Amino acid sequence: MRAIGYLGIAAAAAMSVALLGTPAYADDAVAVLTTGSIGGANVAVNDVLSASLATGTTADFATASGSTTGVHCSASTFTATVLDNPAAPGVATESTTAQTFGTCTSNILGVTAVTSVTVNNAPFATTVDSSTGAVTVTGTTAAPIQTTLVLRTILGSATCVYQANGGSITGVAGSTDSSISFSNQQFNKFSGSITCPSNGYFTASYSPILDTSVADSPAVYTNNPTA
Repeated sequence: MRAIGYLGIAAAAAMSVALLGTPAYADDAVAVLTTGSIGGANVAVNDVLSASLATGTTADFATASGSTTGVHCSASTFTATVLDNPAAPGVATESTTAQTFGTCTSNILGVTAVTSVTVNNAPFATTVDSSTGAVTVTGTTAAPIQTTLVLRTILGSATCVYQANGGSITGVAGSTDSSISFSNQQFNKFSGSITCPSNGYFTASYSPILDTSVADSPAVYTNNPTA
């Protein structure tokens, strides 16, 4: 999960964006996801991946694409479980199980504070395509990728619920820096008062991605033989 929420996260989305298990393949083929370096040890199926925001960045929910107006969070994490990690080039599959946001502020006119930012309905199906670097996080009709923002405004508390436009968000996996980045991923207002912006655009960069199922939690890299 450039992975993993926000959104509403993302996500995420988010995003995205992937416990000890048997290696994905018994042979020496380099898998889509490896630890330590490009071409390193293959990430095992059922390993849990986790990441926080890249140093010095924020997770942003802008009111318009490319805008600096919106909700800005200086803390965010995602967690995903690897379901399949085939040989590269290929498409690894994961389940994004959680995405969190914290220490959030807003410069939206009339908003005085951000009470909470919560990603609803996880887990989400997630794919990492090593040939393109695309990370796609997808919800379902019954469990869409949804983010709930609770804002304090001059008129009182407002609960604003947003869902991913088209049911999914797409990010980019960095093949050299163990990162997943999302840029201007559109969320549409599902419910909320007139105080809530009509849209939210999610931007965030997570790095490094860590395999927490392995000793010392090494960084995870996406292998792209065509890069």
